[in-house]
Amino acid sequence: MELSLDAPRPPDGIPPIDFRAQLNDEQFAAVTAPPGPLLVLAGAGSGKTRTLTYRVAYLLSQGVRPGEILLLTFTNKAAKEMLHRVQDLTGIEPPRFWGGTFHSLGHRALRIYGEAVGLPRNFTILDADESESLLKQTVEAEDKLFFKDKTNPRPGPLFSVLSLARNTQSTLAATVTANFPQYAEISHRFPAFAAAYAARKRAQNVVDYDDLLELWLALLTQAPEVAQYFAHRFRHVLVDEYQDTNTLQAQIVDRLAAHHCVMAVGDDAQCIYSWRGADFENIMTFPDRHPGTVIHRIETNYRSTPEILNLANGVLLAQPKGRHFDKELRASRGHAQKPFLVQTMDDREQAEFILKRIRSLVEDDGVSLNEIAILYRSHFLALEVQLALSRAGLPYHITSGVKFFERQHIRDAVALLRFVYNPGDAQAWQRVAVLLPKIGEKGAQKIYTAAHEQARLLRQDFLAVLPSDDVKSKVAKDARDDWQSFCDSLQQVAAVMQTGQPSAAVETAIDGWYGDYLKGAFADYVDRLEELKALIGFASRFEEMSDFLAQIMLLNSETSDRQVDPDADAVKLTTVHQAKGLEYDVVFLIGLADGQFPGRRSIEAGDVEEERRLFYVAVTRARNELYLSYPKIASRAGPGGMMLTPSRFLLELPPGLYEPLKVKRSYAW
Repeated sequence: MELSLDAPRPPDGIPPIDFRAQLNDEQFAAVTAPPGPLLVLAGAGSGKTRTLTYRVAYLLSQGVRPGEILLLTFTNKAAKEMLHRVQDLTGIEPPRFWGGTFHSLGHRALRIYGEAVGLPRNFTILDADESESLLKQTVEAEDKLFFKDKTNPRPGPLFSVLSLARNTQSTLAATVTANFPQYAEISHRFPAFAAAYAARKRAQNVVDYDDLLELWLALLTQAPEVAQYFAHRFRHVLVDEYQDTNTLQAQIVDRLAAHHCVMAVGDDAQCIYSWRGADFENIMTFPDRHPGTVIHRIETNYRSTPEILNLANGVLLAQPKGRHFDKELRASRGHAQKPFLVQTMDDREQAEFILKRIRSLVEDDGVSLNEIAILYRSHFLALEVQLALSRAGLPYHITSGVKFFERQHIRDAVALLRFVYNPGDAQAWQRVAVLLPKIGEKGAQKIYTAAHEQARLLRQDFLAVLPSDDVKSKVAKDARDDWQSFCDSLQQVAAVMQTGQPSAAVETAIDGWYGDYLKGAFADYVDRLEELKALIGFASRFEEMSDFLAQIMLLNSETSDRQVDPDADAVKLTTVHQAKGLEYDVVFLIGLADGQFPGRRSIEAGDVEEERRLFYVAVTRARNELYLSYPKIASRAGPGGMMLTPSRFLLELPPGLYEPLKVKRSYAW
């Protein structure tokens, strides 16, 4: 049955909808477009979700049955919101559609047709912890000593490596080189582990999260009768946030849309999740893979002022020619203040400026704290802002994680320093000791008691007796290979502490045993190492270790006493990645220096395009006011700091797009 666009013939019960009155020209053109391959480039704040929702309603109004529409999204929440809105418009209930995430619909397809690819219908799905546990068992069956080397990835990080390779359909070697360089020397071991893990899952009739995509694609490529069924079943395939698709997801869409009735909605300028597997090439090559694609641009922005959009368009114009789709955001709002460019001496002055400006916005302009956001590329860039807000008693909520000093690796490092400074601190010992293999709280307590008794008997320093045989005999067998390097590292930190340089002690702790532990414990080791280096910069303010440790504890106490309800009136602090899809009246984008934004790794790799897109996402979060700030000196580099240059993303913008704002240095802490 061909879709007729001449005369709407809504099924009984669907009320007439005046699409022309409820959509702007761009949205209307996309919503009512004739069937075929359609690529809808929806700029930031342009009503992407509205367009997709009304497209579903329009298809229904034209006689397409709900069961013939497949809606693919990235969150179940997005699918539910769209389909409930469709119900409001048409009266058709969400369960009548195939709508949801790629993974949920992959599960639905496999539950019905999985036997066609050798998957019995009674398969079960492993959660994340169970998947890692099974991988651990598999690896230990292959090499029982693998996880005993603390620089090797633990099961969680190893699973992350395998998962990213599967979703991007890359080799494990290429995946490690691009995303997990800390494992380069052992990456040749990974393919055997991956194969054994896959075999063990099949033997147990279980699948993990990634299998829901891999096996769904296998259904569409290896089972012709199933592929043909889906191709005829879904006359219209609609995909939300298409720029975020990974290789597997894009291939699934291509197979499902073999009849060419596919609408992909997205924005190439907002493709910022390559580290999760998103492939920028999917949206750029969509017209090549779907001949006859008609491109619709939705560029009217309902969020930001013209001045903010002028700057955003400046970011788009700086993209390399031929490596993006041309678009220009147009404002529906009236003129206002240009974005401000703020240069500060260092991170502390940047924080002080933000604090003063927030107070003025609230007290003089009546802006709600809830409508103010501080955005940053990486967590460590927000340290000084968190300290300033805490001292001022200004409520804030970190929407992309926990406060800096509450992050796991920061607490670990601080606990190690606390213990070395005061071996009587049993709680600090407990936190550090349990990081060793097979040592739990009871084991840590036994070691501590033995060392305490040995130190008393021999009248020696606590750290000096830790390597002794009497103490080592209490150490779990699996931890004994680590024990000497652990003890050596503690003594090295102690020796540096005696020089009275807290920053040097922090650096020694990071370079020693804990740094090796970090490499194996976290897939995002490189990012966490950056944050630990920020701790060195913070320590450089202090001349005494006691003052440094006390300040951290006092700050933690102050902030933990003021737990902020996420829905309460509080300033929002978040990474740009986590801010995508959100909007605020006022946005402060901090740390806009080369090496911070764009990040050092992107610069060294010679590819900053995703970072530029991230910058675009950041500036388009602002409705009314936008502040772009950068420090001249990176205080986290230690005493004297390191000179910074403004972000290349700022330098490539025409100066007329922003207004420089001078800051008077006046902080006293």
